[in-house]
Amino acid sequence: MRTTSRGLIAALALTPVLTGCFAPGDSDTGAGSGGRLRVALAVPPVQALSPYSNDATVLSKLSVAEGLTALDENGTAKPALAKSWKQDGDTTWTFELRKAEFQDGTELTARAVVDALDHASAAKPKPRVLSDVSLTAKADDADTVTLTTKSPDPVLPLRLASPALAILSAKAYAKDGSASPVGTGTGPFELTRLSGKSKATLDRFDGYWGGKAKAPGIDVSWIADGTARANALRGGETDVAEWIPTAQAKLLDKKTRHEVPSVRTDSLILNTGSGLFTDAGLRAAARQAVDGSALVDSVFGGYADPAQGLFGPAVPWAAGKRTEVTGRAEAATAAEVKTGAKGRTLRLATYTNRAELPEAAAVLQQQLEKAGFTVKQDVREYTQMEGDLLAGKYDALVFSRVTLLDTGDAVDYLASDFTSEGVYNIAGLKDAAVDKAIRAAAAERDTAGRQEKIMRAEAAILRTDAVVPLVHEQAVQGIADDVEGVILDPRERSLIDVDTRLK
Repeated sequence: MRTTSRGLIAALALTPVLTGCFAPGDSDTGAGSGGRLRVALAVPPVQALSPYSNDATVLSKLSVAEGLTALDENGTAKPALAKSWKQDGDTTWTFELRKAEFQDGTELTARAVVDALDHASAAKPKPRVLSDVSLTAKADDADTVTLTTKSPDPVLPLRLASPALAILSAKAYAKDGSASPVGTGTGPFELTRLSGKSKATLDRFDGYWGGKAKAPGIDVSWIADGTARANALRGGETDVAEWIPTAQAKLLDKKTRHEVPSVRTDSLILNTGSGLFTDAGLRAAARQAVDGSALVDSVFGGYADPAQGLFGPAVPWAAGKRTEVTGRAEAATAAEVKTGAKGRTLRLATYTNRAELPEAAAVLQQQLEKAGFTVKQDVREYTQMEGDLLAGKYDALVFSRVTLLDTGDAVDYLASDFTSEGVYNIAGLKDAAVDKAIRAAAAERDTAGRQEKIMRAEAAILRTDAVVPLVHEQAVQGIADDVEGVILDPRERSLIDVDTRLK
């Protein structure tokens, strides 16, 4: 059989892998006779699909751009634009590039890779995947790149699989530091038009090194309302609708409803940097007040599991290595909450892109008010509030996070979200013990040892009550019955690739 790894979930593609005896790049796979794919995505682009923003995952979901590496079904690094690599020392790695070309017709060269990685390192804000590493790239010859890190980084090949480190052609990069993926990627689909935050057009890139895609193109619509996405699928207006709300899932035909184990954890993030929750006793009171298990059936319709920590069932090694949380602050009583709050209102935020979150926020508001807090909600579309979240303008956030999104390595998530210098530290957490625990995990090369230290870091984070895990989600993807080859990815990094097409 033809074996094509597609991130974590090659084995979960909707249809069996097509027969044949070659791998991508060994032969032209040919184009299918089906029409263009229509795809409805949930979160509108924040920064014109810049790889340096949360938009980066769209570039990998739709196979527009690639990095030096990718992730296989086991979450380990596999070749992408780099055909091979080796570690030359604690801090030095050499990558050999494959023959490939950009969608603007220029060749992939070592110089192009160096320029792309230099631009990523210089981006402001820096991409989350680089929040805990300093990376230097050098072209040895036309096809060889040497990467050096300031300190040992045993998971560098995993890091390079991040959508934020996609390699784009020279014309992608502007003098102001921005990067545009329009016509500058290397993937099987070329982004030819981006219409604001509502639509995008992708055409098949026939020069793709991995063979021609079976679909001639993709027409993308961003539909933030989950019910509207589900209705678009039911009404035949789209072929693929991601993130179907759990309330809508059972209304879909069984043939079009596809459940996916997810590494997504929904949590209550508490702002430790300013406002009410600089008080550890108030954070502990909030943690005691909320009950995520109450959300499993009432809000998620059974498409979730009660949270055990930051990592759930889709991270199979976590449960057996979980460390007991000790040293938490004593929770304030209801009377002490009212006194400690000093008449201040708890500003509770969430966003509409995931339909369950506003419902969850309503339940949590009741739980928090029962504990003595006065709560006011702010519910908006995510792109409208991200800046305020990072600026610490809320006391608490009901937040849904893919914990293995950026590299497939949990350390990267922990570093970006919970270290003192983390670029996505919405909790504003600055805790020396947490920083130390995450650094220890980052330095560990042995896989089992790294996992154990990750779970110690989890315990250190939970001790602070900066984050209160609520549920581990199960994703529901809506896919029309006449579509095959859509990727069901627990990491939510892949969706459409060369094999996806209309039947």
